[in-house]
Amino acid sequence: MNRPGSAAPWLREDEERAWRAFRRMMIAVQSGTVRDLGETGLSAPDYEVLSTLVERRETTSTLHAQATKMGWSRSRLSRHASRMEERGLIRRAPDPDDGRGCLLILTGLGRDALREATPVHLTSVRSRFADRLDERDLEDLIRIAEKLAGGSGHA
Repeated sequence: MNRPGSAAPWLREDEERAWRAFRRMMIAVQSGTVRDLGETGLSAPDYEVLSTLVERRETTSTLHAQATKMGWSRSRLSRHASRMEERGLIRRAPDPDDGRGCLLILTGLGRDALREATPVHLTSVRSRFADRLDERDLEDLIRIAEKLAGGSGHA
């Protein structure tokens, strides 16, 4: 069945129920973890930038690699990085391999902020997500997430 004026087929009842359940789940988990993380003074994007940088050799990443990891445009990340730099969480430096690019470098203050926020974030993820699922749920969710992410292994 198509919507009037549209070539796109309507969702079947089970597809629509699944889509709405997926959206409600994402909103509930994400808004809860974002709210909990906010109590630490970090936003979810702040936390993502910092936690990704701490995993990198010399806690440094190119703006391009960071934007790709986060699924953001370079300009969006650049604006966010400017705000993080103003707060002393990261610093930027010229990229010696790309004259137009820059490096994002984790500062001591950024490392301290991440160290303080991580237990809060983990507690939130555990209570709002992991503790509510059994082993089979987790396996099913991984399988579904990888399928929806295109099988790339990045869910």
